[in-house]
Amino acid sequence: MAFTAADRQILRELAKHQLELANTPKNRALEKEWADLNNFRASRPMIHLELWTFEEDVLPPLLKCAEPAAREVERRLWRHFANQELLGDDRVVPDHFPVRWKTWFHLFGHEPGTTHATDTTGGDLGHSFNTIVDDLEEDYEKLGPSTWGVDREASLAEEEMLRELLGDILPVKRVMDCLYAVPTQKLVHLMGMENMLFAICDYPELFLTMMDRVAADYNAYYKWLETEGLLLPTVGAENLGQGTYCYTDELPASGPLTTRDVWGFMDSQESVGISPEMFGEFIFPCYKAIAGSFGLLSYGCCEPVHPVWDEYVGRLENLRKVSISPWCDEAFMGERLRGKRVVYQRKPSPNYLGVGDTLDEHALREHIRITVEAAKGCTLEFTQRDVYTIGGSVPKARRYVEILRETIASHWQG
Repeated sequence: MAFTAADRQILRELAKHQLELANTPKNRALEKEWADLNNFRASRPMIHLELWTFEEDVLPPLLKCAEPAAREVERRLWRHFANQELLGDDRVVPDHFPVRWKTWFHLFGHEPGTTHATDTTGGDLGHSFNTIVDDLEEDYEKLGPSTWGVDREASLAEEEMLRELLGDILPVKRVMDCLYAVPTQKLVHLMGMENMLFAICDYPELFLTMMDRVAADYNAYYKWLETEGLLLPTVGAENLGQGTYCYTDELPASGPLTTRDVWGFMDSQESVGISPEMFGEFIFPCYKAIAGSFGLLSYGCCEPVHPVWDEYVGRLENLRKVSISPWCDEAFMGERLRGKRVVYQRKPSPNYLGVGDTLDEHALREHIRITVEAAKGCTLEFTQRDVYTIGGSVPKARRYVEILRETIASHWQG
């Protein structure tokens, strides 16, 4: 891929800037603090403000490259250091340009299409999935073998392009994020939410048969990654599911690796509409079978985990991090996690940052104070997710992080 001389110069200067930031004492200290947190030696809670959902408010005005392909590399470079430079949170700047194998996993051989709606400016307003299963019994034959693979040629071509462009300045490193398993999300994309929930009631035995297949196919895919040599260490700044990082000394930092040597992530947001007992009967056996393939596990997204904690999720032996969402009983989870080797990963409500032109600082401080006091004696981190606009105000987001720091300093008792 050819880039213009002007675009190359822009990209190479950004690569130099990233490497300079990565090698600062501040950044090296952040790496140690994240490692201390995930290894349960934390001196303070860590803060990450997830950028990707509102990056259109932040990045486009900063991009200078003319050609689309160059602008994409430019955007990727900015993503590596925009948090630390613009927002002031605790995200680490990597000392390399990460590239990943282009792999895929299609449950039951399908990758459902989507129908999109646009807003008045032509932007993407939302989408629905084009489901293929209306009635589980009648359409069960549509659920064929799951398929998976890797595009090695495209993966290696991307790596070579970046090495030629930036490699003499910023090392290009092949990495792997955690293994990712979201079975109920995959099923909702295939069936729709109502169809999935009705299938549990209408065809309980068939539903359980399907869930057994889901677990077997996920594990077969992960085993394939292992035998193909596609597993890489997950012990540093690699992504760990929902807005956090893999730093750990419980897993090996070099290969060859098995699935028991890496992090995994799971959630089941789509099962919040059923009782804990039904979760235990119809959902959890599949999840437990998959979770057992991982070395360590991070669990949860927006679903409240407290209803299914004591009997199910909390009993997963390799669990090291759990999402405490805005819908979760914070005090309950604080009691359960106090003194335990499971990180209390708090996801504050996105409304404080994502709604309105200005911050309600008093309300935000109270919201964070409740968390800090509920998590007394726990290993605590904050991951702010699901903010889709900051109204174009980077200072608003930066002030948000400052308020979190101030509230933690006033109330935290580790």
